Amino acid sequence: MRDSFGRGGKLFVVSGPSGAGKGTICKRVKEDLHMDLSISMTTREPRPGEVHGKDYFFVSEEEFLRNIEEGNLLEHAQVYDHRYGTPRDAVMKRLDMKHNVLLEIDIQGGLQVKRSMPESVLIFILPPSLKVLRERLTGRGTDAPDVVEKRLAKALNEIKLIGEYDYYVVNDELDRAVSLTESIIRAEESRVPSKIMPLIRKYEEEE
Repeated sequence: MRDSFGRGGKLFVVSGPSGAGKGTICKRVKEDLHMDLSISMTTREPRPGEVHGKDYFFVSEEEFLRNIEEGNLLEHAQVYDHRYGTPRDAVMKRLDMKHNVLLEIDIQGGLQVKRSMPESVLIFILPPSLKVLRERLTGRGTDAPDVVEKRLAKALNEIKLIGEYDYYVVNDELDRAVSLTESIIRAEESRVPSKIMPLIRKYEEEE
């Protein structure tokens, strides 16, 4: 279903370096704006408590490869021994229902989505500085010092790709970052569509 101007929902892609806070921001935005979160497809086995179709679409290697061949993945990547991807049909179903969809993904995946769906809106979450990012990564206590340094080096290379994104949000204070991200989404909902005639025709018909 599309609105009276011929538009459906929009796909919003949120990316950022590890430790930038994109997951926390997406969780808040989803709750505040009642958005749909895109569900990824994966070849790994479900962990205890995970539900097919809610946490992930759990599929076999053969089914995943078939989705690639049929062009049904907006992006995909192999992480260690498993494959992950974003199913096009599931996203399009929500967009056609006039639901905005939120996709939290890494930068390379976000750029793949942009190539597949140029109309998607890409938002880059930035840490205030690499110093703050180092403190956040160290504070999590999950990575050894050498792993933290590798993540920082990767973050700097990822930040260099920010010009490929449509918007950026500096996560220096969580409430402010969430508010700014939500403002971007609300503004995009009112963007004049590229195919403007359905909008004009609506008012012409009321004369």
